[in-house]
Amino acid sequence: MDPPKWILLFCGKRKSGKDFVTSIIQQRLGSSVCAILRLSGPLKEQYAKEHGLDFRRLLDASGYKEKFREDMIRWGEEKRNADPGYFCRLIVRDVPQPVWIVSDARRGSDVEWFRCRYQLQTRTVRVQASEESRRERGWVYTAGIDDAESECGLDQGVAFDWTISNDSDGPLLEEQLERVLRGVQDCLQL
Repeated sequence: MDPPKWILLFCGKRKSGKDFVTSIIQQRLGSSVCAILRLSGPLKEQYAKEHGLDFRRLLDASGYKEKFREDMIRWGEEKRNADPGYFCRLIVRDVPQPVWIVSDARRGSDVEWFRCRYQLQTRTVRVQASEESRRERGWVYTAGIDDAESECGLDQGVAFDWTISNDSDGPLLEEQLERVLRGVQDCLQL
C-alpha cells in the first residue's frame, strides 16, 4: 500500500467542532480520496471490551460517553505511557486513501509519531471556538477532564500550520477551510 500523500492532524478542545470541520473537508475531497481516522476509535473500542460497555454509544456525542470519559482518559494514558504510538499504529493500518485526516490528535506524542513517520506529508490544524460557542454546543467545564492532558496537551509547544476559528461565522469558516483545501489540492496535483 502506498504511503499517504497528505496527513492533516486536527486538534482542539471538546465541542470546538473538530468533527464538524473534518467532515466538511472530507465531503469536499470525497471519501475515495480522504479518510477520517479517529485515535479515539480504537481506544474506545478496547476500553468498551475491557469494561463491558456499548462501543457504539462511546463513539457518539451523547451523555453515555461523558459518564466514562474520566476513567477512559486514565486508561488511555496508561496505554500511551507504555507505548506512545499504540493508537496511532492502529488507525493507519490498511488505509487506501491518499489523504488522511486524524480528527482528534490530543497529545504531543500523537503529533510526534506522525511527524517522525510521515514528516513531509504531515500538517497540523487547530480548531478553536470560544467558551460561549462551546457551551452552546453542550460543553460544560469538568475538572479532571478539561484540565487533563487529553484536552490541554497541545495548548503549547506545537506550531500549527493552520488555525480554524469555529464560532458559527459561516463566511469566515468557509475562507479558513478554503486555505486548508488549497493546500491539500496542491499536494494531490504533484
